[in-house]
Parts: sequence; C-alpha cells; structure tokens
Amino acid sequence: MITPAVRLVVLGTAIVAIGGCAALEPTSSAVPSDDKSALDTQAPLLPSALFSGQADAFEAWHCSPARQHLVTAVDGEILRLWSLHGAWRLPQAVVASGARYQDGEISFWNRGEQAMVETPRGQLKCELAARRDALTREDYPGVMFRGQGNEPGWTVAMAHDSPQLTLSTQYGQNEETLPYMVSVMDNDAGRVVLENADADDFFRVRIEAGACFDGMSGHPFPARVTLTVDGEQYSGCGQGIAP
Repeated sequence: MITPAVRLVVLGTAIVAIGGCAALEPTSSAVPSDDKSALDTQAPLLPSALFSGQADAFEAWHCSPARQHLVTAVDGEILRLWSLHGAWRLPQAVVASGARYQDGEISFWNRGEQAMVETPRGQLKCELAARRDALTREDYPGVMFRGQGNEPGWTVAMAHDSPQLTLSTQYGQNEETLPYMVSVMDNDAGRVVLENADADDFFRVRIEAGACFDGMSGHPFPARVTLTVDGEQYSGCGQGIAP
C-alpha cells in the first residue's frame, strides 16, 4: 500500500541519475502569441507530459534501496515514466524476456510485477504497487485536465474548448465555473500555472508533471496539482484527458 501522501520524498542519488540521463517528455505547442483572438477564446494546449498518450492505464512502483516511487504508462512501444522531478519517454529495446525500455544510460526492465531501473549511479529494484485506468473523455465529457485532492475533497476541471475551469470544494458543496488566464506555460518542464486576476474570485492552479499518488487510494497520476482559493492551499494529483 502506498504511503498516503500526495508528495513522496525521494531519497538517494538515483533520482539525480534519472533527471540527468533521459530526454524530457516532448510537449505540445501553445496557441501562437500573435493570434490574440485565439488566446482570448480558446483553451491552451497543455504539455503532453500531463497525458497518458495512447496508454489506457497508469502503474505505481515502489523501488529500493532508495525510497523512490515511480509512475509508468505503456504507450505503444514507448514507456512514459514519471518521477518526483519530471517525465521521460523511453523507447522499447529488444530483450529475451520481459519488456525493457531504454534511452541512453537509463533503462526500465519490467518482468511482470517486478522491474529494475538502471542508471549510471546504480540500480533500483521495483515492485508494482497499484494500477489505475486512465481517465477518458467518456468519463469526463468536455474536460481536458482534471485535478483532485482530499480532506476536504476538491476537484478542478479544465474545459477543452474555452479558457474556463470548474472548481468544486468542500466535498462538492461549493462549485463554480470561472475564466482563467495562463500565467506560466513551461512546456519543457511540464509546468502550467492558471490564475484569475479578479480579486473577488482569485484562484491559482499550479500543475507540474511528476509522479503523484492519491492521498487516500494511493492511485498513481502523472501530475501534481496545487490549488489556491479563498485564502487556502490544497495539494492533489491530476491527469490530462485527450479526446
């Protein structure tokens, strides 16, 4: 069972190796800045590191000796890998048994519910801890990104066709749909910050690509979400939802 915490502390130097040896997840491009009308009326294109690609599920892995927790999703012949520090894509390699994915000096070798992560600084032995079906538009029509958290329960749902999002707080007791502006769009880092400058309805949603685990269920997600609203800050997880 995954420790019930949204942000998991990663110890040891293996994460440094992961961060330095594999290419960052390719990302989508934003709406052209010279098209002002498009910026005012269309939803932004989010970094692809927030999505599952064609994968239909996410898997959580507990690794040792460093207390490293990873999230993976098999996207055809590509393994999407998320750690605390970001997201990577590892192409499939030819092996005699199991499924091995490698990019440079980093590799992920999966054999059923066991896996080994190799880096220039050493190895991590991992065990499958949880699995979750990826969210779809069938589950959440018209939503291109959904974040959620607990205690108290909250959700944020970004519309796919306009710069609006729906905030639900206090276990669904309070819900409102509000416009937002994009204050940060860092495709390389998989980071997005959305805000409403209206002082009466101010909120901020910070989205970052990286391994995240639901604080109650332990289910894996590819993004960490921080919601600031009504003077309070909430932490949770999220996932991009493609058409």
